[in-house]
Amino acid sequence: MLTLLFDGIAYGMVLFILSAGLSVTLGLMNFINLAHGAFAMAGGYVTVVAMNRYGVPFLAALPLAFLITAAVGLLLERTLYVRFYGRSHLDQVLFSIGLVFMAIAAVDYAMGSSQQLITLPAWLQGRVDVFGVAVGLYRSFIIAVCGVVVVVLQLILTRTRFGSRLRAAVDDQRVARGLGINVNLIFAATFAAGSGLAGLGGALGTEILGLDPTFPLKFMIYFLIVVTVGGTATITGPFLAALLLGIADVAGKYYVPEFGAFVIYTLMIVVLVLRPHGLFARAR
Repeated sequence: MLTLLFDGIAYGMVLFILSAGLSVTLGLMNFINLAHGAFAMAGGYVTVVAMNRYGVPFLAALPLAFLITAAVGLLLERTLYVRFYGRSHLDQVLFSIGLVFMAIAAVDYAMGSSQQLITLPAWLQGRVDVFGVAVGLYRSFIIAVCGVVVVVLQLILTRTRFGSRLRAAVDDQRVARGLGINVNLIFAATFAAGSGLAGLGGALGTEILGLDPTFPLKFMIYFLIVVTVGGTATITGPFLAALLLGIADVAGKYYVPEFGAFVIYTLMIVVLVLRPHGLFARAR
Protein backbone atom coordinates (compact mmCIF):
# COMPACT_ATOMS: atom_id res chain seq x y z
CA MET A 1 0.00 0.00 0.00
CA LEU A 2 2.74 2.46 0.96
CA THR A 3 4.73 1.51 -2.11
CA LEU A 4 1.72 2.32 -4.30
CA LEU A 5 1.31 5.62 -2.47
CA PHE A 6 4.96 6.49 -3.09
CA ASP A 7 4.74 5.55 -6.77
CA GLY A 8 1.53 7.57 -7.10
CA ILE A 9 3.21 10.62 -5.58
CA ALA A 10 6.14 10.26 -7.99
CA TYR A 11 3.77 9.91 -10.93
CA GLY A 12 1.82 12.94 -9.74
CA MET A 13 5.06 14.91 -9.51
CA VAL A 14 5.84 14.05 -13.13
CA LEU A 15 2.36 15.17 -14.15
CA PHE A 16 2.84 18.44 -12.31
CA ILE A 17 6.22 19.29 -13.79
CA LEU A 18 4.79 18.51 -17.23
CA SER A 19 1.70 20.63 -16.57
CA ALA A 20 3.30 23.52 -14.67
CA GLY A 21 4.09 25.46 -17.81
CA LEU A 22 0.53 25.03 -19.07
CA SER A 23 -0.87 26.25 -15.75
CA VAL A 24 1.26 29.39 -16.18
CA THR A 25 0.29 30.10 -19.80
CA LEU A 26 -3.36 29.14 -19.36
CA GLY A 27 -3.94 30.43 -15.85
CA LEU A 28 -1.78 33.56 -15.83
CA MET A 29 -1.54 34.47 -19.52
CA ASN A 30 -5.05 33.26 -20.46
CA PHE A 31 -3.71 31.49 -23.54
CA ILE A 32 -4.94 27.98 -24.42
CA ASN A 33 -1.75 26.29 -25.58
CA LEU A 34 -2.59 22.73 -26.59
CA ALA A 35 0.91 22.45 -28.08
CA HIS A 36 2.34 22.33 -24.56
CA GLY A 37 2.95 18.59 -24.92
CA ALA A 38 5.10 19.25 -28.00
CA PHE A 39 7.53 21.25 -25.83
CA ALA A 40 7.60 18.38 -23.34
CA MET A 41 8.35 15.98 -26.18
CA ALA A 42 11.13 18.29 -27.36
CA GLY A 43 12.75 18.18 -23.93
CA GLY A 44 12.58 14.40 -23.94
CA TYR A 45 14.22 14.13 -27.35
CA VAL A 46 16.92 16.64 -26.40
CA THR A 47 17.76 14.38 -23.46
CA VAL A 48 17.75 11.23 -25.61
CA VAL A 49 20.00 12.75 -28.28
CA ALA A 50 22.35 14.36 -25.76
CA MET A 51 22.80 11.15 -23.76
CA ASN A 52 22.73 8.48 -26.47
CA ARG A 53 24.60 10.29 -29.26
CA TYR A 54 26.90 12.67 -27.44
CA GLY A 55 27.42 10.95 -24.11
CA VAL A 56 26.15 13.85 -22.02
CA PRO A 57 25.58 12.78 -18.37
CA PHE A 58 21.98 12.62 -17.23
CA LEU A 59 22.29 15.46 -14.72
CA ALA A 60 23.80 17.71 -17.39
CA ALA A 61 21.09 16.74 -19.92
CA LEU A 62 18.29 18.02 -17.64
CA PRO A 63 19.27 21.73 -17.66
CA LEU A 64 20.14 21.34 -21.34
CA ALA A 65 16.59 20.16 -22.03
CA PHE A 66 15.19 23.11 -20.08
CA LEU A 67 17.34 25.72 -21.82
CA ILE A 68 16.90 24.45 -25.38
CA THR A 69 13.14 24.05 -25.00
CA ALA A 70 12.87 27.50 -23.40
CA ALA A 71 14.81 28.98 -26.33
CA VAL A 72 12.49 27.27 -28.83
CA GLY A 73 9.48 28.49 -26.87
CA LEU A 74 10.82 32.05 -26.85
CA LEU A 75 11.40 31.95 -30.62
CA LEU A 76 7.90 30.63 -31.33
CA GLU A 77 6.33 33.08 -28.88
CA ARG A 78 7.95 36.08 -30.54
CA THR A 79 7.18 34.92 -34.08
CA LEU A 80 3.84 33.07 -33.83
CA TYR A 81 2.14 33.02 -30.42
CA VAL A 82 2.26 36.77 -29.94
CA ARG A 83 -0.07 37.15 -32.93
CA PHE A 84 -2.79 35.13 -31.14
CA TYR A 85 -2.84 36.73 -27.68
CA GLY A 86 -5.81 38.90 -28.53
CA ARG A 87 -7.61 36.30 -30.63
CA SER A 88 -10.49 34.08 -29.54
CA HIS A 89 -9.89 30.86 -27.65
CA LEU A 90 -11.06 28.89 -30.69
CA ASP A 91 -8.33 30.49 -32.79
CA GLN A 92 -5.78 29.65 -30.10
CA VAL A 93 -6.93 26.03 -29.94
CA LEU A 94 -6.82 25.56 -33.71
CA PHE A 95 -3.42 27.22 -33.98
CA SER A 96 -1.81 25.23 -31.15
CA ILE A 97 -3.30 21.88 -32.18
CA GLY A 98 -1.91 22.52 -35.66
CA LEU A 99 1.54 22.95 -34.11
CA VAL A 100 1.10 19.61 -32.34
CA PHE A 101 0.57 17.70 -35.59
CA MET A 102 3.44 19.56 -37.25
CA ALA A 103 5.73 18.62 -34.35
CA ILE A 104 4.64 14.98 -34.49
CA ALA A 105 5.34 14.79 -38.22
CA ALA A 106 8.72 16.49 -37.86
CA VAL A 107 9.88 14.24 -35.02
CA ASP A 108 8.63 11.10 -36.77
CA TYR A 109 10.62 12.09 -39.88
CA ALA A 110 13.80 13.01 -37.98
CA MET A 111 13.85 10.38 -35.20
CA GLY A 112 11.54 7.62 -36.38
CA SER A 113 8.41 6.27 -34.74
CA SER A 114 10.05 3.80 -32.35
CA GLN A 115 10.10 4.21 -28.58
CA GLN A 116 13.15 6.09 -27.29
CA LEU A 117 15.12 4.85 -24.28
CA ILE A 118 17.74 6.32 -21.99
CA THR A 119 20.05 4.64 -19.49
CA LEU A 120 19.89 6.19 -16.05
CA PRO A 121 23.02 6.50 -13.91
CA ALA A 122 23.65 3.51 -11.64
CA TRP A 123 22.89 5.57 -8.54
CA LEU A 124 19.35 6.23 -9.81
CA GLN A 125 18.54 2.62 -10.66
CA GLY A 126 16.76 0.10 -8.46
CA ARG A 127 14.96 0.41 -5.16
CA VAL A 128 15.91 0.61 -1.52
CA ASP A 129 13.98 -0.61 1.49
CA VAL A 130 12.94 2.19 3.85
CA PHE A 131 11.01 1.01 6.92
CA GLY A 132 9.63 -1.90 4.94
CA VAL A 133 8.64 0.22 1.93
CA ALA A 134 10.32 -0.37 -1.43
CA VAL A 135 11.34 3.12 -2.54
CA GLY A 136 12.49 3.65 -6.12
CA LEU A 137 15.65 5.74 -6.33
CA TYR A 138 14.67 7.49 -9.55
CA ARG A 139 11.20 8.25 -8.28
CA SER A 140 12.74 9.71 -5.12
CA PHE A 141 14.92 11.90 -7.34
CA ILE A 142 11.87 13.08 -9.28
CA ILE A 143 10.01 13.95 -6.06
CA ALA A 144 12.99 15.96 -4.82
CA VAL A 145 13.43 17.88 -8.10
CA CYS A 146 9.73 18.62 -8.47
CA GLY A 147 9.49 19.73 -4.84
CA VAL A 148 12.22 22.30 -5.46
CA VAL A 149 10.46 23.47 -8.65
CA VAL A 150 7.16 23.97 -6.78
CA VAL A 151 8.78 26.09 -4.07
CA VAL A 152 10.77 28.19 -6.56
CA LEU A 153 7.74 28.82 -8.79
CA GLN A 154 5.54 29.80 -5.87
CA LEU A 155 8.15 32.20 -4.53
CA ILE A 156 8.71 33.80 -7.94
CA LEU A 157 5.01 34.32 -8.59
CA THR A 158 4.08 35.58 -5.12
CA ARG A 159 7.19 37.22 -3.65
CA THR A 160 9.03 38.86 -6.55
CA ARG A 161 8.56 42.01 -8.61
CA PHE A 162 8.40 39.89 -11.75
CA GLY A 163 5.43 37.95 -10.37
CA SER A 164 3.63 41.16 -9.46
CA ARG A 165 4.23 42.62 -12.91
CA LEU A 166 3.04 39.42 -14.56
CA ARG A 167 -0.22 39.46 -12.61
CA ALA A 168 -0.69 43.15 -13.42
CA ALA A 169 -0.06 42.53 -17.12
CA VAL A 170 -2.61 39.72 -17.14
CA ASP A 171 -5.27 41.71 -15.27
CA ASP A 172 -5.08 44.80 -17.51
CA GLN A 173 -2.43 45.16 -20.18
CA ARG A 174 -3.32 48.78 -20.93
CA VAL A 175 -2.91 49.91 -17.33
CA ALA A 176 0.26 47.85 -16.96
CA ARG A 177 1.80 49.52 -20.00
CA GLY A 178 0.79 52.91 -18.60
CA LEU A 179 2.71 52.08 -15.42
CA GLY A 180 5.84 51.39 -17.45
CA ILE A 181 5.68 47.59 -17.43
CA ASN A 182 7.10 45.98 -20.55
CA VAL A 183 4.22 43.58 -21.15
CA ASN A 184 5.80 41.98 -24.24
CA LEU A 185 8.97 41.17 -22.32
CA ILE A 186 7.01 39.79 -19.36
CA PHE A 187 4.91 37.52 -21.58
CA ALA A 188 7.93 36.35 -23.58
CA ALA A 189 9.88 35.45 -20.44
CA THR A 190 6.85 33.70 -18.93
CA PHE A 191 6.18 31.67 -22.05
CA ALA A 192 9.85 30.70 -22.35
CA ALA A 193 9.93 29.58 -18.72
CA GLY A 194 6.73 27.56 -19.18
CA SER A 195 8.16 25.89 -22.28
CA GLY A 196 11.39 25.15 -20.43
CA LEU A 197 9.46 23.53 -17.57
CA ALA A 198 7.64 21.37 -20.10
CA GLY A 199 10.99 20.34 -21.56
CA LEU A 200 12.32 19.51 -18.11
CA GLY A 201 9.20 17.44 -17.43
CA GLY A 202 9.66 15.60 -20.71
CA ALA A 203 13.27 14.84 -19.80
CA LEU A 204 12.33 13.55 -16.35
CA GLY A 205 9.32 11.61 -17.63
CA THR A 206 11.07 9.77 -20.46
CA GLU A 207 12.00 6.84 -18.22
CA ILE A 208 8.52 6.54 -16.66
CA LEU A 209 6.10 7.59 -19.41
CA GLY A 210 8.05 6.54 -22.50
CA LEU A 211 8.81 8.75 -25.48
CA ASP A 212 7.69 8.55 -29.11
CA PRO A 213 6.29 11.03 -31.65
CA THR A 214 2.72 10.61 -30.37
CA PHE A 215 3.67 11.82 -26.87
CA PRO A 216 1.88 15.22 -27.16
CA LEU A 217 -1.42 13.57 -28.08
CA LYS A 218 -1.21 10.73 -25.57
CA PHE A 219 -0.66 13.03 -22.60
CA MET A 220 -2.45 16.20 -23.69
CA ILE A 221 -5.59 15.22 -21.80
CA TYR A 222 -3.55 14.59 -18.63
CA PHE A 223 -2.05 18.09 -18.75
CA LEU A 224 -5.51 19.61 -19.19
CA ILE A 225 -6.97 17.51 -16.38
CA VAL A 226 -4.30 18.61 -13.91
CA VAL A 227 -4.79 22.30 -14.72
CA THR A 228 -8.59 22.07 -14.84
CA VAL A 229 -9.00 20.10 -11.61
CA GLY A 230 -6.43 22.19 -9.75
CA GLY A 231 -7.72 25.53 -10.97
CA THR A 232 -5.71 28.20 -12.75
CA ALA A 233 -5.49 30.78 -9.96
CA THR A 234 -2.29 29.49 -8.34
CA ILE A 235 0.56 27.02 -8.80
CA THR A 236 -0.30 25.08 -5.66
CA GLY A 237 -3.70 24.10 -7.07
CA PRO A 238 -2.32 22.14 -10.06
CA PHE A 239 0.39 20.73 -7.80
CA LEU A 240 -2.10 19.26 -5.32
CA ALA A 241 -4.35 18.15 -8.18
CA ALA A 242 -1.43 16.35 -9.86
CA LEU A 243 -0.65 14.48 -6.63
CA LEU A 244 -4.29 13.52 -6.17
CA LEU A 245 -4.67 12.34 -9.76
CA GLY A 246 -1.33 10.52 -9.76
CA ILE A 247 -2.21 8.54 -6.63
CA ALA A 248 -5.73 7.82 -7.90
CA ASP A 249 -4.44 6.65 -11.29
CA VAL A 250 -1.77 4.32 -9.87
CA ALA A 251 -4.12 2.90 -7.23
CA GLY A 252 -6.94 2.45 -9.72
CA LYS A 253 -4.78 0.56 -12.21
CA TYR A 254 -3.50 -1.70 -9.41
CA TYR A 255 -6.74 -2.49 -7.54
CA VAL A 256 -9.21 -2.41 -10.45
CA PRO A 257 -7.06 -2.94 -13.56
CA GLU A 258 -10.08 -3.52 -15.79
CA PHE A 259 -11.40 -0.06 -14.90
CA GLY A 260 -8.14 1.60 -13.88
CA ALA A 261 -7.87 3.81 -16.95
CA PHE A 262 -11.27 5.36 -16.15
CA VAL A 263 -10.51 6.32 -12.54
CA ILE A 264 -8.76 9.57 -13.36
CA TYR A 265 -11.52 10.64 -15.77
CA THR A 266 -14.25 9.77 -13.26
CA LEU A 267 -12.48 11.81 -10.61
CA MET A 268 -12.19 14.74 -13.02
CA ILE A 269 -15.92 14.66 -13.85
CA VAL A 270 -16.92 14.51 -10.17
CA VAL A 271 -14.65 17.42 -9.26
CA LEU A 272 -15.83 19.62 -12.13
CA VAL A 273 -19.50 18.92 -11.37
CA LEU A 274 -18.97 19.95 -7.75
CA ARG A 275 -16.31 22.63 -8.36
CA PRO A 276 -16.62 24.00 -11.92
CA HIS A 277 -13.65 26.36 -11.49
CA GLY A 278 -11.37 23.67 -10.08
CA LEU A 279 -10.82 21.98 -6.76
CA PHE A 280 -8.42 24.59 -5.43
CA ALA A 281 -9.64 27.71 -7.25
CA ARG A 282 -10.27 30.87 -5.29
CA ALA A 283 -13.88 31.81 -4.64
CA ARG A 284 -15.27 34.14 -7.29
